[in-house]
Amino acid sequence: MQEDMPAGTVVIATQQTAGRGQWGRQWVSSQGGLYLSVAIAPNIEARDSYLLTFATAWGITQQLRDLNIPVEIKWPNDLVLNKLKLGGILTETKISHGKITQAVIGVGINYSNPVPTTGINMESWLVGATKALPQTIYSIEILAEKVLLGIESGIECLSQDGVDVLLPKYTSLLTNIGERVYLENVSGTVVGVTSTGCLHVRTLNFDSKSVNIPDLFLPPGTISLGYRNSQKL
Repeated sequence: MQEDMPAGTVVIATQQTAGRGQWGRQWVSSQGGLYLSVAIAPNIEARDSYLLTFATAWGITQQLRDLNIPVEIKWPNDLVLNKLKLGGILTETKISHGKITQAVIGVGINYSNPVPTTGINMESWLVGATKALPQTIYSIEILAEKVLLGIESGIECLSQDGVDVLLPKYTSLLTNIGERVYLENVSGTVVGVTSTGCLHVRTLNFDSKSVNIPDLFLPPGTISLGYRNSQKL
């Protein structure tokens, strides 16, 4: 986390060579994408750190959907378009006395940079959709503006309206609803996200001798759902 970023600071990079992704992976980001970090001072409970990511994901996604770009959220922190990864969010925090006193929200979105087979960039999607859109994102600068507006609106929703308002908005844009997941001898279907940020999986037995298997509540950072129709946990 940047030690010298006071609240309100915005940093935009054209390329990253030592970025960090989910699960602590190194993340190398090639030229052509949007790589943006914003420092905030949320002063919320440390246990609620996931809400900063949820708020940011909802806010950015809603900004893009307002432009008729059908972006969705993949739990907990990815932005997807046509079921392919468009971008991701990573939030780093500084904690004092059980509260988050500083956070840096990092956002990476594919704009014109090369992507893997599981990814998509905004420019390639817009080529086929521009004629149908009354207004669109025709430069990376406009994308940056929408991302910043999304972060602002998401954090504002969290601070003013709270989790009871934010969570339904986040869940309504979640691409994982109805997705099948597997864990050992248990199969389940994603049905939502709890107020503590956990993925709610309604379980089904596929061992006839097993009975009364409880639903699963999986915290962020414990599983990866991947980019396939079904994914082993």
